[in-house]
Amino acid sequence: MKILIVIDMLKDFLDKDGALYCGDKAREIIPFVKRKIDEFHKNDDPVIFLCDSHSEDDLEFKLFPKHCISGTRGSELISELSFDTKEDILVPKHRYNGFYMTILADILKQFDIKQKGIESIEVVGVCTSICVLFTIEELRNRDYNVVVYNDGVADFDLEAQEYSLKMMKKILGVKIV
Repeated sequence: MKILIVIDMLKDFLDKDGALYCGDKAREIIPFVKRKIDEFHKNDDPVIFLCDSHSEDDLEFKLFPKHCISGTRGSELISELSFDTKEDILVPKHRYNGFYMTILADILKQFDIKQKGIESIEVVGVCTSICVLFTIEELRNRDYNVVVYNDGVADFDLEAQEYSLKMMKKILGVKIV
């Protein structure tokens, strides 16, 4: 079994009026991400949406502008993508690493037990140099095989994106396609 993790495809990152808009290049990944979600749905493989979800006074706002405040429009999934309430799993996160103080580890463990192993975890989303990178680093620390799609990740800093992808491949052993 394969699992797709979709990271932070939220209005504050991908809508032009979003609080932390990642730029027009980031919007270019949306059709690819949608196709991957559809592919996983068609194959009855799990899709997990990791979504930034902050309190109004989150300490992260000392580093970044306020964004993805729980319950606001900016914390919603972009309109181009859909969330299947019966099949998909939503995991709110409060930090860059999708495992930190979330239920992601428990979810993956349950799939691992039920399916007698996870073949790979495929990852798409934003921002490559922050939430994507730190979540992938933790996936690899837990010995999951990870696939990242060049066409499925984006960052507001192209140089940081390239460096992060190189590090994922050379240091973490991630398959970049």
